[in-house]
Amino acid sequence: MGGMLHATVGIMGNAASLLLYAAPILTFKRVIKKRSTEEFSCVPYIIAFLNCLLYTWYGLPVVSRGFENFPVITINAIGIVLETSFIFTYIWFALPERKKTAILMMVPVTVLFTMTVFVSSFLLHDHRHRKVFVGTIGLVASISMYSSPLIAVKEVIKTRSVEFMPFYLSFFSFLASSLWLAYGLLGRDLFLAAPNFLGSPVGLLQLILYFIYRKNKAAPEELHEIDLNKNDLKTVPKQQEVNGRKLDA
Repeated sequence: MGGMLHATVGIMGNAASLLLYAAPILTFKRVIKKRSTEEFSCVPYIIAFLNCLLYTWYGLPVVSRGFENFPVITINAIGIVLETSFIFTYIWFALPERKKTAILMMVPVTVLFTMTVFVSSFLLHDHRHRKVFVGTIGLVASISMYSSPLIAVKEVIKTRSVEFMPFYLSFFSFLASSLWLAYGLLGRDLFLAAPNFLGSPVGLLQLILYFIYRKNKAAPEELHEIDLNKNDLKTVPKQQEVNGRKLDA
């Protein structure tokens, strides 16, 4: 019964993670249409790519026992394909400086993964030590990946607008993290559960903020003018138009 529940949660986690990994497709559809990466950063996709590489390796029989973590292999293998396509598209349409930054970031990612594979394959000789080694590195990568939405959370609180924090992205992030937390706990695998102790609360925080600020469609604007009669700067809010009438903010 416990094994069936573990497998079922893994399948559900796969489905939620697939939706989460596929979410940037709309972003890159826009990039291709405009032939520009605009102000988008490549960092989240490169961190997600490293995370997928590490956990695919973690789930393979070289590190895990047999195919006990088969759901982990399948979803992260799909993640590798998706993140690779996102990174390639980003590099193709990015400005030269951003293109160079993305390529340079891929170098340490490749080196780190190669070293992880080498050490776990040839220097460690049992599954327990291999899981500890690969799992620890994967844990750091996952924490980095799940911490990145905190930037969006900060902007939502600052602007009181959810314009740049889509509901479905927040929802699937919370759902996937919660399911993988349950999967790790059911399988008594700390290295699968631990990152989601952060990811699940962050996803929940995003949903709470979304429902608090969901009626605010755009961030308020402010203009800064210099008061020539004083030595300091003061902020003069821009007049906002509400229901067809101009009101002083």
